[in-house]
Amino acid sequence: MSDDKAIWPPIDPISAGLHGRCPRCGEGQLFSGFLTVGKRCGNCGLDYSYADAGDGPAVFVILIIGFIVVGLALWMEVTLSPPLWLHFLLWIPLTLVLCLGALRLIKGVLLTLQYRNKAAEGRLDLGE
Repeated sequence: MSDDKAIWPPIDPISAGLHGRCPRCGEGQLFSGFLTVGKRCGNCGLDYSYADAGDGPAVFVILIIGFIVVGLALWMEVTLSPPLWLHFLLWIPLTLVLCLGALRLIKGVLLTLQYRNKAAEGRLDLGE
């Protein structure tokens, strides 16, 4: 991870992550597929081997989208009392669409924030 600010001016990690752009230059593509992180930036050559968001994006998506969908379903049940098939017809497709859309966005933001904050695996200081 380069610290040379003269060559690579700082960019907003949230904006770069939401647009799926390189965390260093803000121009190259971060993803090579829908959720697959590319090997390197096509613009600045940044190696994306550091990029490991783990289960973080999935946890955020489950909590955020789950809160929204369950809240709306509960409101609809209390207010309108529709049949069960209507709940399935509304909430399952909405959940799928929102989760798939949010997963790429949140993964991009977490990866760009990981680069910006120089997050890495923990290492023991053995006092050597």
